[in-house]
Amino acid sequence: MTTTRSDATDDFLVKAGRFFTPGEVSSDLRTVTRHGGREGDVFYRDRWSHDKVVRSTHGVNCTGSCSWKVYVKDGIITWETQQTDYPSIGPDSPEYEPRGCPRGAAFSWYTYSPTRIRYPYVRSTLLEAYRAAKIDHPDPVDAWAAVVGNDRTRRAYQSARGKGGLVRASWSEVNELIAAAHIHTAKQHGPDRIFGFSPIPAMSMASHAAGSRFISLMGGAMLSFYDWYCDLPVASPQVFGDQTDVPESADWWNASYLIMWGANVPVTRTPDAHFMAEARYRGQKVVTVSPDYADNTKFADEWLNPHPGTDGALGMAMGHVILKEFYVDRQVPQFVEYVKKYSDMPFLITLKDKDGAYVPDKFLTAADLGDDGEGAAFKTVLIDADTGRAVVPNGSLGFRYGEAGKGKWNLDLEGIDPALSLYGAGGSENVEVHLPRFDVGQEDSEGGGVHTRGVPVVPVETIGGQRLATTVYDLMLAQYGVGRDGLPGTWPTGYDDPEPYTPAWQEEITGVPAAQAERIGREFAQNAEDSGGRSMIILGAGTNHWFHSDTIYRTFLAMITMTGCQGVNGGGWAHYVGQEKARPITGWANLAFALDWQRPARQMIGTAFWYVNTDQWRYDNLGADLLATPLGEGRFEGSSMIDAIAQSARSGWMPSFPSLNRNPIEIVRQAREAGMEPAEYVKQQLLSGDLRFAIEDPDAPENWPRVLTVWRANLLGSSSKGNEYFLKHLLGTSNAVRAEETSDRSDVVTWRDEGPSGKLDLLVSIDFRMTSTGLFGDILLPAATWYEKHDISSTDMHPYVHAFTPAIDPPWETKSDYDIFGDLGRKVSELAHGHLETFEDLMCIPLYHDTPDEMAVPGGVVKDWRKGEIDLIPGVTAPKLIVCERDYTAVGAKMTALGPLLETLGTVTKGVAVKTAPEMELLRKLNGVIPEGPAAGQPAIVTAAQACEAILTLSGTTNGRVAVEGFRGVEERTGQQLADLALDNEGKRISFADTQARPVPVITSPEWSGSEHGGRRYTAFTINVERLKPWHTLTGRQHFFLDHDWMTEIGEQMPTFRPPLNM
Repeated sequence: MTTTRSDATDDFLVKAGRFFTPGEVSSDLRTVTRHGGREGDVFYRDRWSHDKVVRSTHGVNCTGSCSWKVYVKDGIITWETQQTDYPSIGPDSPEYEPRGCPRGAAFSWYTYSPTRIRYPYVRSTLLEAYRAAKIDHPDPVDAWAAVVGNDRTRRAYQSARGKGGLVRASWSEVNELIAAAHIHTAKQHGPDRIFGFSPIPAMSMASHAAGSRFISLMGGAMLSFYDWYCDLPVASPQVFGDQTDVPESADWWNASYLIMWGANVPVTRTPDAHFMAEARYRGQKVVTVSPDYADNTKFADEWLNPHPGTDGALGMAMGHVILKEFYVDRQVPQFVEYVKKYSDMPFLITLKDKDGAYVPDKFLTAADLGDDGEGAAFKTVLIDADTGRAVVPNGSLGFRYGEAGKGKWNLDLEGIDPALSLYGAGGSENVEVHLPRFDVGQEDSEGGGVHTRGVPVVPVETIGGQRLATTVYDLMLAQYGVGRDGLPGTWPTGYDDPEPYTPAWQEEITGVPAAQAERIGREFAQNAEDSGGRSMIILGAGTNHWFHSDTIYRTFLAMITMTGCQGVNGGGWAHYVGQEKARPITGWANLAFALDWQRPARQMIGTAFWYVNTDQWRYDNLGADLLATPLGEGRFEGSSMIDAIAQSARSGWMPSFPSLNRNPIEIVRQAREAGMEPAEYVKQQLLSGDLRFAIEDPDAPENWPRVLTVWRANLLGSSSKGNEYFLKHLLGTSNAVRAEETSDRSDVVTWRDEGPSGKLDLLVSIDFRMTSTGLFGDILLPAATWYEKHDISSTDMHPYVHAFTPAIDPPWETKSDYDIFGDLGRKVSELAHGHLETFEDLMCIPLYHDTPDEMAVPGGVVKDWRKGEIDLIPGVTAPKLIVCERDYTAVGAKMTALGPLLETLGTVTKGVAVKTAPEMELLRKLNGVIPEGPAAGQPAIVTAAQACEAILTLSGTTNGRVAVEGFRGVEERTGQQLADLALDNEGKRISFADTQARPVPVITSPEWSGSEHGGRRYTAFTINVERLKPWHTLTGRQHFFLDHDWMTEIGEQMPTFRPPLNM
């Protein structure tokens, strides 16, 4: 048999021969060089070749907001690398670049991932029912009404949620279906049965604003997000009067003592961790507090590992050391001066008798002393150490509004020397005070026990008779267990005495050695003294994701304020849980809530919404009364958590949507027919019992939420605490609920024997990848990724606004969020004819922060009109009742144009008003105008790029003229110089094109509390400290004492330790 060699064999032998041929040997005998054989190199060269590079970022809630180069080859995104053109932040600091992480470096994989949503999908059971209904009801709105009006049909597609069966549909059909559902819901049930959920606007502002603008124009309610999944630091508004304002990460470099408390910086803040790592080389001490040996522990000089949830005990013990050694044993002048000027410590608190001793009661106010002038009930009082007389310093809430307060809402003491303590003062005496404690008495309730300490007091003549008063500082020493000679009560004998709140006491609770807690507390304060306040605490989810997280955080904030660190570069608190900071907040808010067309907008707190509408309240055995301290007045006796929510809603303290158990459109119509103003009609109906708040019967079908749209989020996979209750009660599908319903029954909130299953008529999910929410949704829409659309992003971690720029067009049938909601708006306008055209909508709006509404509850005294304790007064003791005219046929036009209110009313952010007519004229030139229709002549925001331009133009952080005008308005109220902080940038405007070209630092603006003036690193509250602008609190200062009947009832007037719930 003869074998013939193939050409392939010959080729192989020839190529293999190169391994057997001699090569050129180098003179040092270290290398052998052979020539040829480089054909494979082209693969590697082509791997990194590209046709273009586009600047973009990632719209993810990681707090990074990093600028990236996206490489495209033959219309395909191939890879990405970090941008390296950040401006230098100075020769004495590390730079921001390059920012990024391994997750960001792999994002381009999502574009072509098998999980990518490429087409619109509808649950087949629903789509078949809708198509069948259209045979008999050609009008889409009538067809949808027929689908949801048939219980069997409705239950069929609800029970199929999460079980597959999604089928492709056309964009025209899904837009029609969604628009019809919204119109029918508003017509049949009310606009406030329509909801939207999309978290963290800062991570992609135009995408968020598109959907929330659509929901707001429909009259629906946007749900909050930061609170329900426990990222919101509740202590921040309690102490500072504002939600969250923190330093940029470059300011970590300025700290000389850094505690990472419940924050795993290298993992969760990867792009910024280098500031912490590098600061160690300049002598910064790093302490990690974490129950586990987390990644950041290896960077630390010391590791404290308390038992989970006991951080508050450790914080109280450190506070005990600080107060004893830096306030009592010796007084550090800078600490004392700081708390006298910037905290509520010197202000007077009245005492009231309780079981033979006294308990803290209320702030003493000018009204208590007989002043009946403007805002007197909100002007707090202290003792002038020079005269010994009670005086009213500037800066409290009573000076913020009205003519009399102009020029006096500031922290200028005008020669007053606040008496920090009454100890040893002339005319003072010492009395016992009962204080709550929660380290005992937890067996049958969460209310804890009582211990007795002592405080110095002075008698004060008030309009109600003589009262005893002491200072917040004296109460704080009593609370923390720092004794002084001659004071009555039970006191620790030393740090080794396990009495609240000593280092030895905390060791029994946390497991942290007493000596270590003592030393770290001392070092933290000593460093603050030596460095001028450059001690910082980075806080995170580890300490915030607890039921009593506010009490935990207040112990940390107390340490920071006691040591004069807040408002100081390199010092203060640094909370990073979520990308919360939309720096151009004014422009975003006005677009997002359609405030350019109508005011106000419905906004709903997610915590109450989900708790109530997923029926978790039916399973909650923790009554409100179980949280009350034995020192309380029994205000919560027999009350459940939902009773407290209901009272808050009907008192106007917090939003509640759906609001009333009747369609708000029908309510206005009925009021007009009765010849009454809608507000007066609603008041009459509420008092007669013919009308109720929806929260008082949340399981009644007329009070259910009906339509929910979710975008930029995986609600069911990552945000839905209590997922099984979502599936059962909200979606009506298979679930794993095993808990037994509570045996407690409310006297106010109606209990229905059988909890409803399937409240939502429609769940729409918009995403670029398949998620849990998409699997359970009725309609799934394919969204563009972050490399396929225009948008902007910002973060608290750095001072730049980053652009999204499309590297490719949205592939398959995907669309950007902005275009999706624009199409829906146009479809609503098309279908609304003959159903809902122009109509009036009654809105129940809560009392607002940063407005005179803040003065609705003097002294925090709670009175309930439902119980006859006070009159029902809309906007004072109940929600504001506002009628809004809507035109559904104009929703599409309003989606794509800026409305006239920005010219007639301007913008208002955190109480700062700015007239924006010049910006509107500029936007007409930049964006063009709408040629015809309801928005004729108005600036266009047809595209996402135009929306980004509008957001940037209307915000002080990105438009110097707006910032300067805002500061001048604040100057008028405070009497302090502020406009110079932005004056050198008055002519600067950051355009959308600027953000696409390079990172540009933002402008110092009254929208935020810190300053970037002169190139300094941003840290919160520097404007308050340096320019004497008050905090947005009762006293105008940082608060240790919270004055509200409910806070008193649960024993949380002052910082304290509450253990994890005894489940």
